[in-house]
Amino acid sequence: MSSRRASGTAAHVHRHPPRRVPTGRAVIIGVVVLAVLVLVDVFVPTLFGDPLPARAQDGLTLTMSVLIEALPWVMVGVVLSIVVEVWLPADAVQRWLPATAWVRRAVLSLLGMVIPVCECGNVPFARGLMMRGLAPAEALTFLIAAPIVNPIVILTTHAAFGWDGGILVARLVGGYLIANLIGWIYSRHPDPQALLTDRFVETCEQVVHEPGTPMRRSLVQLLVELRAVMPALVIGSALAGAVQVLVPRGVLLAVGSNPVLSILAMVALAMTVAICSNVDAFFALSFASTFSAGAVIAFLLVGPLVDVKMLALLRTTFTARVLAGLVGVVVLGACAIGIGVNVFG
Repeated sequence: MSSRRASGTAAHVHRHPPRRVPTGRAVIIGVVVLAVLVLVDVFVPTLFGDPLPARAQDGLTLTMSVLIEALPWVMVGVVLSIVVEVWLPADAVQRWLPATAWVRRAVLSLLGMVIPVCECGNVPFARGLMMRGLAPAEALTFLIAAPIVNPIVILTTHAAFGWDGGILVARLVGGYLIANLIGWIYSRHPDPQALLTDRFVETCEQVVHEPGTPMRRSLVQLLVELRAVMPALVIGSALAGAVQVLVPRGVLLAVGSNPVLSILAMVALAMTVAICSNVDAFFALSFASTFSAGAVIAFLLVGPLVDVKMLALLRTTFTARVLAGLVGVVVLGACAIGIGVNVFG
């Protein structure tokens, strides 16, 4: 184990005994939210054009679509995590990164250029990097930048919009700046390990000290990562499907012509539809004739970073307070960039 790791997650296992987060709490919150949405549907039926059973079937279809779209990328991320944690030398990650903190984060922001995995696969990969000594702030910088600053997303965004309206450039520059802002904010935290869930800290300790051959450790790591991310992926996909059919989209579309409200509407849409960043540009293209360019850019920035599916995956590693901070910074940053494009574009 590297010296950086020794002073990091593993050390905090002894100083802060791990406490089990009640898993039923997330289920209860999800049920309450779903019940509220259903009650709104029952008592204000005029908000929706289709009956609840038909939309329930649509919700199940959407849930399965999100799950099937994300699953291959999650598996790729898990495999990369195993390669980093088990097969690379202990100091390999630290050796090729610059020593200066802000330069390290700037380099990590571009790591997605050589590892073109969508946001779903980035989470298990980042978990593997942290098990090899990467600081939580550095992992967050990578996680926020990689879904946007990668070649597949660049190509699909260009295919959808070309260079029109500066959408591609604003997405790349905006994603890079937001990622480094988040990295800088959390690098100043007095106790970086407090950003992580106790369960992830315990997992780090278990994996680092796992005995046996590399093949056996790879199998253990595979099971650990799948147990961590798969329930979150299923819950996030289900929530994305439920929100899309229980929240009237017409409410969002009605404000498309307002330069400010259109941005807020597209931000809300981005957080709920949970479309993979590799293809979300084509979805956003369908709104380009109704919504402002700034609103489209806000959608393309917020969706890959803090949609409900991504937040569910991030919750396997980071605390709820960190997630709230991420949402705040990403949404405010995306809105500022979108408003700037609408005013000066």
